Amino acid sequence: MTATMRALQQTSLNGPEDLRLRTDVPVPSPGPGEVLVRVDAAGVNFADISQSYGTFRDGPRPPYVAGFEAAGEVVATGDPAATPQPGARVVGVGYGAFAEYTVLPAATAMPVPAGWSAEQALGLAVNWPTAFAALKPLGRLAAGETVLIHAAAGATGQAAVRIAKHYGATVIGVASPGKHETVLALGADHVLDPHGEDVAAAVRALTGGADLVLESAGGASFAASLAAAKPVTGRVVVYGLAGGEASLTNWELVYRYQVHVAGLNIGVLAQAAPHVFGEVTAEVSALVAAGVLAPARPTTYDLADGPKALAELAARTTVGKLALRP
Repeated sequence: MTATMRALQQTSLNGPEDLRLRTDVPVPSPGPGEVLVRVDAAGVNFADISQSYGTFRDGPRPPYVAGFEAAGEVVATGDPAATPQPGARVVGVGYGAFAEYTVLPAATAMPVPAGWSAEQALGLAVNWPTAFAALKPLGRLAAGETVLIHAAAGATGQAAVRIAKHYGATVIGVASPGKHETVLALGADHVLDPHGEDVAAAVRALTGGADLVLESAGGASFAASLAAAKPVTGRVVVYGLAGGEASLTNWELVYRYQVHVAGLNIGVLAQAAPHVFGEVTAEVSALVAAGVLAPARPTTYDLADGPKALAELAARTTVGKLALRP
């Protein structure tokens, strides 16, 4: 193993355009409780875009090696007795994933399922746990209820559609028209165009209101999510703000939107409520074993094309998971 590696370094807070490919970045060393992984695939997420603009709370400051989701082979451990051991194939979340090598916490590094490639396993670390946590422990989804899922063609949205259908929900997806067939093929009962129709009015016309809304669109869509939820019993789980920030006042909660609002950050969930996170990951593993969640089929880019991948994700021109190959 060499002392330096190829990596994408974020050099400013001006966005993905200032990601730079470097060939002289030192290979990190694992500390206690950590493993060093040779990255075979790195996942691209909206959080990477937020970090590149400095809007991700407590995010890294430039210059830093970008990316946080990686899958590959363990090549060293910070503790000789720790597991997983070198040779194990794992997927997990850390810092500096857009590189040939990255360090992951050993305790949260999950095994790549047998027969799966690194790219196929990327959803296990971020997207699928987020979807399940939003639907069940936070959203309290029950069979027969209606769930509205924004960005239903994205990596987290696709998982949410599959999981919600598995638990007996009526699913209304939100996606641009070119992605409707993808969402319907996942099992959604209806798909709405966020730009061509009044989403809240359409949901009320279809079902009388959503029992649960998975809100990741942000911006102007946030008000539509609140209005689409059933008064008094409706729940809105917020886990993204791809379209920008949006506010909600106490006056609105009393007089306009009488709904339950919950915030979800999967990283905070793992740290602040590890018992809940453990239940989430166990259930996701069970859904994988049952075939409800199939291996991801990401669109892959070379590491050098990372800025392009993030720009396309930001422009919402992509479908499903995106991955970088070092």
